[in-house]
Amino acid sequence: MFEVGKIRQDFPFLMKAEQSVPQLVYLDNAATTLKPQSVIDAVVRYYTDSSVNIHRGDYALSYEVSNAYEAVRKTVSKFIQCEPNEVVFTSGASAALNLVAYGYAEKVLKPNDVILMSEAEHASNVLPWFRVAEKTGAKIEYLPLDEQGVLTVEGFKEALHDKVKIVTLAHVSNVLGSVVPIKTITELTHQNGAIIVVDGAQSVPHTKTLVKDWDVDFLAFAGHKLLSPTGIGVLYGKFNLLQQMDPFLLGGGSNARFDKHGHVVLKNPPFKFEAGTPAIEGVLGLDAAIQYIEAIGFESIEKHELELKGYTIDKLKQFKHIKLYNEKAQSGIIAFNVKGIPTQDVAAYLSSLGVMVRAGNHCAKLLSEIIHTQETVRASINFYNTKAEMDIFIDALKDITLEKCIDLIF
Repeated sequence: MFEVGKIRQDFPFLMKAEQSVPQLVYLDNAATTLKPQSVIDAVVRYYTDSSVNIHRGDYALSYEVSNAYEAVRKTVSKFIQCEPNEVVFTSGASAALNLVAYGYAEKVLKPNDVILMSEAEHASNVLPWFRVAEKTGAKIEYLPLDEQGVLTVEGFKEALHDKVKIVTLAHVSNVLGSVVPIKTITELTHQNGAIIVVDGAQSVPHTKTLVKDWDVDFLAFAGHKLLSPTGIGVLYGKFNLLQQMDPFLLGGGSNARFDKHGHVVLKNPPFKFEAGTPAIEGVLGLDAAIQYIEAIGFESIEKHELELKGYTIDKLKQFKHIKLYNEKAQSGIIAFNVKGIPTQDVAAYLSSLGVMVRAGNHCAKLLSEIIHTQETVRASINFYNTKAEMDIFIDALKDITLEKCIDLIF
């Protein structure tokens, strides 16, 4: 049974937040998530009980930590339903997407080939492709989106043509929370002879990810949006594609052997992509985070988050001074503006009342032409948020005025 009050007791930050004056309300979960005690304990346990390196030491403790580290690869593979040798540990989703761009796309793309993306993409799923296009002579084309940033299957079909070789999309938009029908999009992509790269940063923490069922070619996600420490991410890639790729980082651990003549033999995937000492504590923390989420279950997580989103949207729609941009999106992200008040001032006012949100373009600078505004305020919900917290957020917006925002400055 899902009991949000009981769940909140597992998060030290939330226990302190409830005692603060004013009460702190964390609604910036799309940026990063709070950490449960079990994740904190996993990190502390590594540094307290071992703190040794992996895959290098010829002693029992190093073997033990190495085995624990590799066991997490199996945990992740079960979590997203793939094989362990298709799980590459990276420093985050940005690093994972860059790895695909430079390790795969730069090798296979030719002049006038097309990379197809949307204007709702995060910078981490735009800028690497700009660079690859510049280097290879490939072209960037954009998918049609409606004013709520929604990609339709019909629009996707119209955008496909025989020059499209790579489709790269966020499963869930980090600004608008719009959800792409990824299985259908993948099927159409493959029918066109292209491969698909999925930015799962905003989807993997909130919904069950089935990479084999969806048949996606690559998927990237970040641990820190999934309750785990920062500095750890995952790239899933079909093994045959990982075999074709070049690492963009070389060093210890990634090679089987090399000689003074420059002859290098790399290890098989995923190890050829994991040069150097990894974020061991991050990987162990990711294991604890996945176990925590699976104990709750995605069915309960999705139900709770969408109920809070629906409740909040229904209230905000009653305020004439609030402009909503994504009320129909089936995720916990709420994008809005307060008419006549700059986004940063709205965020500062909410902060003065203990409510933490994000304001700006949210690293999606191409989206402004679609939604006809340069910036939005974003509140993003996680499963540990409550109706009472949303009421604090709603009440703060009900009473907001430009004069109150100005009073914070002067």
